[in-house]
Amino acid sequence: MKCFQTILVRDPIDRWGRLVVVTLSLVALSGCSTTPRPDLSLENQSLPESWSNGLGLEDAPIAPELISIQTWWNQFEDPVLTALVEEALRNNPDLLTALSRVEQARAERGLEKAQLYPSVDGGISGAGSRIRDRDTNTTSSSESYGASIDASWEIDLFGKQSRLIAASEYELEVSKEDYYAAQVSLTAEVANTYLDLLSSRMQLDILNQSVASREDTLQVAEWQEIAGEGDVLNTQQVKVLVEQAKAQIPSYRQSIEEARNALAVLCGTTPALIEDLLSEEQKLPEISNEFTVGIPADVLRQRPDVRSAENQVKASWARLTAVEKTRLPSLTLNGSIGTEAAKASDFFDPQRIFGNLIAGLTAPIWDAGRISRSIEIQQAVLDQSVFGYEGVVLNALVEVENALSRINLKREEIEILERAVEAATLAATLAEFEYEEGEEDILTVLETKRSLLGFAQSLVQSQQDEISSYVQLYKSLGGGWSAIEGPAQAVDESNEDLNNSQS
Repeated sequence: MKCFQTILVRDPIDRWGRLVVVTLSLVALSGCSTTPRPDLSLENQSLPESWSNGLGLEDAPIAPELISIQTWWNQFEDPVLTALVEEALRNNPDLLTALSRVEQARAERGLEKAQLYPSVDGGISGAGSRIRDRDTNTTSSSESYGASIDASWEIDLFGKQSRLIAASEYELEVSKEDYYAAQVSLTAEVANTYLDLLSSRMQLDILNQSVASREDTLQVAEWQEIAGEGDVLNTQQVKVLVEQAKAQIPSYRQSIEEARNALAVLCGTTPALIEDLLSEEQKLPEISNEFTVGIPADVLRQRPDVRSAENQVKASWARLTAVEKTRLPSLTLNGSIGTEAAKASDFFDPQRIFGNLIAGLTAPIWDAGRISRSIEIQQAVLDQSVFGYEGVVLNALVEVENALSRINLKREEIEILERAVEAATLAATLAEFEYEEGEEDILTVLETKRSLLGFAQSLVQSQQDEISSYVQLYKSLGGGWSAIEGPAQAVDESNEDLNNSQS
């Protein structure tokens, strides 16, 4: 609702003085309160001082190892894995989509900043008429020309637009952190898919070796049957075991094919090109413990999703304070300068030029509770973002704990399986030798080979799970963000100082 409008024609100083007095009076009547900014400092959060499953790594400083955490895949010293990760970080469609959101947020920030400046429009017009009077048989004509430049400027009198700019700054940071978080998830997904591929290959190799060994046993059984030293039942039992093992081969081949295709999608390329990067002789990479976990507070500071949630809270708070400031008056200046002439030759005659400046001060008096409801809505949005931040922090702590716990338990499992494979290998060798010597039956040989195959495949699967646990640990530590050349450089733009927009 417009309260006052002043046309600055005469006595401008007196009129501006009245405008200031009215403004101050309306401010006092508005009684607008500002919501305090939520305190999200990690020092005030209820965080544990150390990890329950720290592996003895949490006491080391995190800062010297931050670069290795960002490029954690290099720790495995696997050139194929490194090539796949770098290809994915360059070409993954989802990652490029996240990058475009950064550009969108940057443009939206520029749009908010543009609202601080005046808008200027210009126009030019011309008109002509010709009238013929039949009674007098005369013709009259007239022409008119006009041009004007109009300007409008809403002054950010109480900082509402500055709060919106601050919100857009925080939202830009949210989009950047979301991009980094997408990098983290992508690198982990590439690594896990690659490990699935290698594990399936290794288990297929073990299966093929088991099939070959069972076929050798089948050959012996057939010879014994021909020589009259065996029977048909023993031969058929061995054939069943051979075919049983062969029946698993298509499943592993399918797993290998699906993993290869999944890598192609993650890398944003075709399966044929991915095949050029893969090597048939590749084995599971070695595990390196040359990294630090750090204390929980340090880990949370380097996780992009935590930083994103924190900036989302700040953006919600800035928008809430902007909505609260809509209760305060707004000052708009409108001015124009132009010329009007009846003839084109008089268009630039100084006497034909006119100008005016109008200042309008408006303040809400009664709006049926619209502003109050808007404040309540934005307050709820702020509350949701705070709860979301707390949930992200808790989830981050749980992810690290789960990864550390899984690493501990998988190491124990692998040690047990290694002993089991060693014992099963010896048992299968002895059973086969004794069977050939006639001291053991075929069922014992079949059972020992079945056990050996199961333990060997379980060992490979556990080794893959252990490496995947390290991948999960790197991911939960925030590894993989802002660590490559190429598209990531687009979000490495220097952040502008927020002090002006926060004042």
